[in-house]
Amino acid sequence: MKNYDETTAFLGHWGRFQQIVFFVLCVSTMPNGCGVFSIIFVADTPSHHCMIPEVNLTEDWHNAIIPLQKVKGKWERSRCSRYRLDVVRNLSAQGYVPDRDVNLTDLEQERCVDGWTYSTDNYQSTIVSEFDLVCSEQWKQPFTTTLYFLGVLVGSFFAGQVSDRYGDLEWQCAGPVLNTRCVSVFYHWLHDAATLCLLHKGLEISRAGYLSAWAALHPFLVNDKKKTYEKEKRHTAFDLIRTSNIRNTTLILCLVWFTLTTGYNGLSLNTSQLGANPYISCFISAAVEVPAYISSWLTLRYFPRRLSTIFTMILGAVCLYFIQLVPETLAEVSIALEMLGKYCFAFSTAMIYVYTAELYPTVLRNTAAGICSSVSRVGSCIAPFVLQLSAYFKYLPYITLGTLAVVSSFATLFLPESFGRPLPETIQEMHKRDSMKFPCIAHKETPKPVVLSESQL
Repeated sequence: MKNYDETTAFLGHWGRFQQIVFFVLCVSTMPNGCGVFSIIFVADTPSHHCMIPEVNLTEDWHNAIIPLQKVKGKWERSRCSRYRLDVVRNLSAQGYVPDRDVNLTDLEQERCVDGWTYSTDNYQSTIVSEFDLVCSEQWKQPFTTTLYFLGVLVGSFFAGQVSDRYGDLEWQCAGPVLNTRCVSVFYHWLHDAATLCLLHKGLEISRAGYLSAWAALHPFLVNDKKKTYEKEKRHTAFDLIRTSNIRNTTLILCLVWFTLTTGYNGLSLNTSQLGANPYISCFISAAVEVPAYISSWLTLRYFPRRLSTIFTMILGAVCLYFIQLVPETLAEVSIALEMLGKYCFAFSTAMIYVYTAELYPTVLRNTAAGICSSVSRVGSCIAPFVLQLSAYFKYLPYITLGTLAVVSSFATLFLPESFGRPLPETIQEMHKRDSMKFPCIAHKETPKPVVLSESQL
């Protein structure tokens, strides 16, 4: 296999073609955020209580029929129960006054047999209010988000392997068939048009270089010549666990990807619970990602990958741990800590994409990214349910995400550093990289054979 830099040298450096492709790729990803995180609003749970049918009740009993309960230190109207309607109606007809003539705690309660009444302060309707996904059916609300990420998981698992086997463009061109977005079609049309434009302007492309770089993208142009080149060995996902070196790297990266995706999606999906206005909260949460990605880009240019990833994950964990120490009267501080935690998770997520690509050789790079992304989508699937842990302890979701970040930070110590080193092109080159070694851990060294020179005697 030829040197990758020499093979793709004809493409040039940061020129107009690369700028066009970069710009179109950025534009094509913009709808993704709207599609993924629209579930924050679509599946949000408005304030609600049991519906009170039109019956003859006094105003006092109409206000008292919903019992009060303490939720997170505050008294709120019950969401899933009410006092028995027939008993309340009889007491109201007899002229009794609640809390004066009748002790409400002695009255029997019943479920919301007539349905629920939902607040319309923030939403006209959501899937929760449309299908009554509350109380005993409340588990279906996070499950709707999980179903979406299950689809992403399946796509991530196959995308990397198909891309390595058939080429990026063929796989991406199937995207509009599976996901009918016009911007994807426009991107591929512009990609091919720019390629033909370069050829039309007389760009000299060597036969070998053209085939190695563009055969996977345009097989119809080189079908007649592809047979002259030796077929390379096919690599599969099993190569990621075939040897101990690659297997350890893959397992650690899968853990890191899982942690970052769980934390990022968990904090993103929790934005509607941060303040009174979910739209402003979501805007702040999204705006935090802009400096996160800019700073991650600068870090990738000047700082080591391993230490940068470890530092940001530890910082994110500390922020989430400190939330439980903030008094309830300082809600703004809690929000600031949570946003700083999301900044760290978004920063590390951007870093890990590049870090993963730099650790694996060319023949396994897309497959490794696809496998790691698939494992991370498991974290996306369970993130909505991690947020439900707050029903048992208010800060349990933050503690869970912070603990995952600490464990992943420690595991990252055993990954090799890739900053300032050439990309591995073969599996053998990947084996030559050494991970961080600790003096307390014994490492077996391969003894070098002793060669005895023959004596002239």
